[in-house]
Amino acid sequence: MTHADLLSQITSENAADTTQVMENRNNYIKRKRPRGENEILKDTPLENLMDLKVDFAFKQLLGSEKNKHITIAFLNAILQETGRERIQDISFKDKDINREYEDDKLSRLDLLVQTEADGWINVEIQFSNKYNMIKRSLYYWSRIYSNPLGKGMGYKDLRPVIAINIVNFDLFSQTERFHTTYHLFEDEEQFKLTDEMEFHYFEMTKVIKHWKEGKLDPWTSPLAKWFLLLAMVDHRTGKVYDEIYKVLEEISVYDDILRETLQNWKELSLEQEQRLAYEARLKQIMDEESFKRENELILQEAAQKRKEADQKTKEADQKTKEADQKRKEADQKRKEAAQDREMAAQERKKAEQLRREDEQLRRENEQRMKTLARQLLEKDMGIDFVADSTGLSKHEVTDILRDLQN
Repeated sequence: MTHADLLSQITSENAADTTQVMENRNNYIKRKRPRGENEILKDTPLENLMDLKVDFAFKQLLGSEKNKHITIAFLNAILQETGRERIQDISFKDKDINREYEDDKLSRLDLLVQTEADGWINVEIQFSNKYNMIKRSLYYWSRIYSNPLGKGMGYKDLRPVIAINIVNFDLFSQTERFHTTYHLFEDEEQFKLTDEMEFHYFEMTKVIKHWKEGKLDPWTSPLAKWFLLLAMVDHRTGKVYDEIYKVLEEISVYDDILRETLQNWKELSLEQEQRLAYEARLKQIMDEESFKRENELILQEAAQKRKEADQKTKEADQKTKEADQKRKEADQKRKEAAQDREMAAQERKKAEQLRREDEQLRRENEQRMKTLARQLLEKDMGIDFVADSTGLSKHEVTDILRDLQN
């Protein structure tokens, strides 16, 4: 069914002259307004509106007594998601949680209300990621839950606490949903332990993503309507979403609560004293983020330099190791060369010894042959025969013969 069909159907119902939008997803009831009356922000550029994700602006709009009915509508849109009873009335409470001991941390909440059923609702809005949101919300829940338990009171006097956390950053990588809820369940059979504890987390970055993907319809979902309102102006990125405003402005023709919220938002944003306080708070947040980013960059740069230094040290160690290995190999080669030289010297020595022994044998043999030649010559053997028999030359045999004749 298109929006036009929906409005046509609503008109045919011939409803009474009521403008209250039911936060249980019922159809809107149309009431005619004078031409131009729905142009709430026609003289106010959207970028001049306060960013409602800044805690100051959020608390001024939804944490004041005069806007209590708006706060109730906002909370009912959230609580109907978990089947809670609709809130009829609330009372705003002191946002400072008293210390149990003198050294305890003083906790200041963004928004703390008590319902007519004596339940507690804490709304925290976090613009910047300080990487502690889950533990922080658990801590706040525990302090609120135990805070009313004074001397002489019993555990039966403890009342349920619902923690609503709105964050302007991605918190859970496990899901693409912008709204997640948490309770205590039994591990095996998954039955709920108690209704005393309930956590809601809203990731505003995912709200815009869902809107761009066409997954949010503020005409049929009060939750989508309220969180698109919070997402419409983003002073961190300098973006405003005119298309969201156009849809919400059209809905406000039939939704008095939304229309009043837009009007009060405009007035809050244009009031000079409030604007100055908002700008100061926004500057403080942005300065903290800038300081944090600078520190992160310094730490990243230092980490990178340490990494590079470690790499260089590792490379130097590797080169030293390689040099040591090369020296070891060179030493081994020198040792092997020395061994080779020693072996060569020993071989030369052996060869020289063999040469000497051979020379000695040759001389001894030569002497024996000369003696034999002498003996043969004494027996009048011919020179040729003696030379052939002894292996001596004829000259040598002649010399021996001559010696004998002398």
